[in-house]
Amino acid sequence: MQVPAQFEYEKAASVEHALSLLAKYGPESRIVAGGHSLIPMMKLRLAQPLALIDINDVAELARISVEEGMLCIGAMARHADLLASAVVGEHFPLFHDAERMIADPIVRNRGTVGGSLCQADPSEDLSGSFAAVRAEAVVQGRQGQRVVPIREFFTGPYQTAVADDEMLIMVRVPIRSSASAYEKVERRAGDWAVGAAAAVLRLEGDTVAEAGIGLTALGARNFYAPEAEEFLAGGPATDERFERAGDIAAEHCAPIADQRGPVDYKRHLAATLTVRALQRARTRWHGRRNGGN
Repeated sequence: MQVPAQFEYEKAASVEHALSLLAKYGPESRIVAGGHSLIPMMKLRLAQPLALIDINDVAELARISVEEGMLCIGAMARHADLLASAVVGEHFPLFHDAERMIADPIVRNRGTVGGSLCQADPSEDLSGSFAAVRAEAVVQGRQGQRVVPIREFFTGPYQTAVADDEMLIMVRVPIRSSASAYEKVERRAGDWAVGAAAAVLRLEGDTVAEAGIGLTALGARNFYAPEAEEFLAGGPATDERFERAGDIAAEHCAPIADQRGPVDYKRHLAATLTVRALQRARTRWHGRRNGGN
């Protein structure tokens, strides 16, 4: 039976308490909430923290709210909370799309938004979605808070901009008139993505005023496709333009062959899923303008 190496365990009662415990145990300590990524890594001895700091009692980090024109999602919000939130579905339905395909109800009931983002797994579903909507991460240390654009939050596979003595406390998304969608290919229900694409559109008539494209498991740097976004902006929201944007997204990806598929297949997915997500977002935009969902 695989068991973790020995470690200390502390429960934090507040953000300030958690930060003081991080300072107490130093850079080898880790924050834990759901634990669905960290604990398996500890069992395999891929991670061997000297101390785990449990933040499950820090209720202030579990809120989902709208504040000053921003959708605010606490780092401790569970996947199930994001899926159940009416305000999330109203403004950013791509999060509901993504959450329906994350693992299973057991994982969604325990796993957290902040834990998923801080794991920075290249195949993690929410990272591309937050990149598409141009979210920002609120990170707190003992010296105060700082805001990191989510597109600068991921510094590499399994690496983020959060320092050893800091913690992610919230993700904020500017609320603008838009429509969004998330498309994913997986080997079986609830599996990690073979490839996935998130799209956000804001149209003026039939013209793309702004586009956001997030990519997961497809080798896109920082989980988004800036070249495809730039191509779409100012042009017509047609299938032909969407198909070219998909090709551009695929051209600028650097997928890695693995057990989920070869490079050429993943490039094909980058193009195809980008087009599907854009088309679905466009349908939602027109549906909202016509009084639909």
